[in-house]
Amino acid sequence: RTPQPRVGSGSSVIISTDGYIVTNNHVVENSDELEVTLNDNRKFSAKIIGTDPSTDIALIKIEAKDLKTLPFGDSEQLKVGEWVLAVGNPFNLNSTVTAGIVSAKGRGIMSGGSDRNKIESFIQTDAAVNPGNSGGALVNTRGELVGINTAILPYAQGLGFAVPVNMAKQIMGDLVSYGKVKRGWLGISVQNLTPEIAEAYGVKAKNGVIVGDVFPDSAAEKAGLMR
Repeated sequence: RTPQPRVGSGSSVIISTDGYIVTNNHVVENSDELEVTLNDNRKFSAKIIGTDPSTDIALIKIEAKDLKTLPFGDSEQLKVGEWVLAVGNPFNLNSTVTAGIVSAKGRGIMSGGSDRNKIESFIQTDAAVNPGNSGGALVNTRGELVGINTAILPYAQGLGFAVPVNMAKQIMGDLVSYGKVKRGWLGISVQNLTPEIAEAYGVKAKNGVIVGDVFPDSAAEKAGLMR
């Protein structure tokens, strides 16, 4: 018996006039074929340029010209309480827009990648984000792209998460140039400084980290950092 093909869907954002598109890694991973449907119902076959499971970002490409793109905003300038709009295709409902506010920044959640490589600096919003919104745009009230909607916590209401566009831009640049993301690695393990640890070490600082281990041949060891 021939197995039936499994079909999934998600959202994406056109970032260049010649067909570069950003979406979520979990939308495209393990796929045999990718098809992109534009807002005018044109369909294109797409290829994966590169993926970054740690941030759940993927860059794909279609062969097209003169596409309309979203201008990039500055996610660093976002303020908690600022209005944002989530754009996508939840449950295959085309071009759905929901509104909310920025609920938090720099939020860490259990999403994507191994513990060692996990990047946790998401924008949290209470705009309605549902399955199918993954990979869609989070925009500010000026229509600028400020995030890529990424994660939904099961059973949570009013909680959506997006990769900040400033981070996504760096990831996309690496994927175009190298096919993968290049990240610096300090080569140390750290422990949060607590009042008890500070007292034990005679440290006056109230916050920071303690260097636990320095890994051999790492940049930290070469720089002279010690346990």
